Amino acid sequence: MFKRKRMFSLIPLLSIIILTIMSTSSMELHVYNVEQFKKPAIVATTTILESIVKDIAGDKVSVVVIAPPAICPAHYDVSPRDVEAFRIADLILAHGFEPWVEDLKKASGSKAPIVYIKGPWNTPDTLKQRYVEVANAIKENLGIDVSDKLSKSLEEIDKVKQWLLSFAEEHGFKGTPVVSMLWQKGFISFLGFKVVATYRSPEMVSAKEYSEVVGNATKYGAVLVIDNLQSGIELGEKIASEVGAVEVALTNFPGTAPGLNNVTEVMKYNAKLLAKALEEATAMKEKIMLEREISFWRNTTYILAALVIALGLALTYIVLRKR
Repeated sequence: MFKRKRMFSLIPLLSIIILTIMSTSSMELHVYNVEQFKKPAIVATTTILESIVKDIAGDKVSVVVIAPPAICPAHYDVSPRDVEAFRIADLILAHGFEPWVEDLKKASGSKAPIVYIKGPWNTPDTLKQRYVEVANAIKENLGIDVSDKLSKSLEEIDKVKQWLLSFAEEHGFKGTPVVSMLWQKGFISFLGFKVVATYRSPEMVSAKEYSEVVGNATKYGAVLVIDNLQSGIELGEKIASEVGAVEVALTNFPGTAPGLNNVTEVMKYNAKLLAKALEEATAMKEKIMLEREISFWRNTTYILAALVIALGLALTYIVLRKR
């Protein structure tokens, strides 16, 4: 009996030892390699900011990204690794819509300044503004001049802008009626599409708002419903199904597919997705029109056949009556 009690009394102690070992192992996984940060360390909350830093600062700094690209940063769940990232940071770059930035800084005890790079980034002109703001933040807080690479990056954005406009014209984007998730509206409008309705994040859309979106989409004959991948696609798919349009999900962040290393690559990738979706919508429309035409002629044939039969019967009746 005594041995059994003694054995049971050891269980809590063993549990504590196991949990301590697991906790220590977990903490070790979240410690960054000190050698990695011999250069000034910049923490970027998203892959957007990370890609801008890499484009203009290159190997002059080390950069760590917090939120993975497939997740909306506003819904990201922070981890011990993120606390460690903030602790070793010399500069923290954020957009301003991440609710966890101040808490992470407080938890980490970081003395690094937080610079908020606010505003949209999904058109060439707004993207250029974000590049300039990041370059200024690096120079003012780390004393690193990145003007040479900044100039080259801005030139590259201008080239992509011309490519996008030519691509949009070539594929007939201008004036095409579409429904767009709010975060993609700027890019969609830049390409020349006619945005007839927008919707917010799915969790924010009321029944009344949904009804208005469907009503406008139907009224103006929207052929595409354009989703924002990081916000979820279920609502866009539902709207598209209801109005007979094609749903297409665009990404707002680099890193969601191979080769998407910065925002300009994301823009080109999204433009190609839109062109493919528009081709699908055109093919679907042509199929519907063809089916309607076949149905019309089939019904017309049935009516004519019925008239011929009726006329034949009438003539037969007249002939028999004269006899």
